[in-house]
Amino acid sequence: MLINQTNQINGSDHSAHEAYYRRVSLPAGDVHVYAGDELFGAMGAKVFEMANNNLQIPNIRYMSYTPDVHVGVGTCIGTTAVWETESAFVSPSIVGSDIGCGMRVHLTNLKAENLRDVKLRRQLVKAIEKRVPTENQTRGRFSDIRLERVVAKGLHGLPGKYVPDAYTPRQATSLTRVESSGFLLDEDYLSRFPDRIWHRAHRQLGTLGGGNHFVELQAIEIEESSREIAKQWGLFDGQIAVMIHSGSRAWGGAVNQYCGSEVAKAMRQGGWGTADPKLLFAPLHSEAGKAYVHLMYSALNFAVVNRHLIAYAIREACKETFGAKFEMSTLYDLMHNYAWEEKREGESLFVHRKGATRALPPGHPDNPKAYAATGHPALIPGSMGTASYLMVGAPGGAANHYSICHGAGRVRSRNATKQLVKVEEFSQAMRIGREDEIVVNHRSLEAILDESPQAYKDIDQIIASVVGAGLASVVAKCRPLAAIKGV
Repeated sequence: MLINQTNQINGSDHSAHEAYYRRVSLPAGDVHVYAGDELFGAMGAKVFEMANNNLQIPNIRYMSYTPDVHVGVGTCIGTTAVWETESAFVSPSIVGSDIGCGMRVHLTNLKAENLRDVKLRRQLVKAIEKRVPTENQTRGRFSDIRLERVVAKGLHGLPGKYVPDAYTPRQATSLTRVESSGFLLDEDYLSRFPDRIWHRAHRQLGTLGGGNHFVELQAIEIEESSREIAKQWGLFDGQIAVMIHSGSRAWGGAVNQYCGSEVAKAMRQGGWGTADPKLLFAPLHSEAGKAYVHLMYSALNFAVVNRHLIAYAIREACKETFGAKFEMSTLYDLMHNYAWEEKREGESLFVHRKGATRALPPGHPDNPKAYAATGHPALIPGSMGTASYLMVGAPGGAANHYSICHGAGRVRSRNATKQLVKVEEFSQAMRIGREDEIVVNHRSLEAILDESPQAYKDIDQIIASVVGAGLASVVAKCRPLAAIKGV
């Protein structure tokens, strides 16, 4: 497949950012790529073959890749795709199978020195693991929560006891410092799932899940040029933060499976398709499209509640370990697998993000009130053993519909990682046996070898590309101290 590339952002000369941007012309249209030379050179032909298929979906207006882009099912992870709402198509493939997967960060009143003792870090990891199930067959602890209220109303469907700060409005960060506390949807669509789906999903409320999902305890290092924003966010050097990565679990899986079948039927009836049979899409206003959107919203509601309940359980574990004076407030919760309507300069756009994070700059009307003046925190995890980042959107992000990376991005498959990476290499990356060991809940690193840092791209190169392209800036770096992984 022949491709051409240019280095002009939106047709204008941005010489300071050209090294991190390319407009790649494919037979079906243009894909905008934000990445430095090394990352771009390593992307491979398959990434652009998939872009060409995606660009064949009718009426698509814009498509881009973030620097952590890598091959996925139907669509690459690291994709932003945009339509005008009136003529839009919706694609389960450009949302991803783990609908609503995203990040949540909480700030604590602990300092790094409070967790210097590796034995104490191990004790805390065990306390968290007792309350946050990490195995798929383990039932969650929240059987008194009504799932039908959660999937219909998001955080507003939780009993009050699970949102303790709701009674102190000035400090109710768990309801206000979130990308969305709840999506409205037509609840009639929920009746399409049998009891067994409801039962399985209910059991998984407040559970982590496997793959790249995690809980991590981190120490904050503030970027010198961002101290004023960091202060407004409540950050300080050495502060212990809790980062959570999880999604919609069995509920999102059921939505994806059911709607995938319905969308495939609509494609056959409409005569739509590409060279990739796994790339699914339907008109937004068709019956299959509407069903997907409403059920997707229910999965987004499940996902934000799931992360909230994981945080609730971690708070309990930390209070057990550190006593009643322990405090933990929400910094932010956001998604990186979803599709929804956004307003831009009076236009209504339908935006998909698959493995892409929305990063709004100061003054953007979609910022939560608490972050109106600064822009909201954009939460970017690294791989195990490497730093994560707290970022904030820049005005230049408008060129990419305010989308940035969602993490490091895989550089090799799980099977390839198991074949190529030795446990000893993984152990060295986690500094096992040293005072600064990154404590992990698994007794054997071999069980999670496919999640080793060697399976991922260099997070620092990813962040440098985002900053270099003028999409966002770094507020703080988060150094890992302990990690809880699912299997």
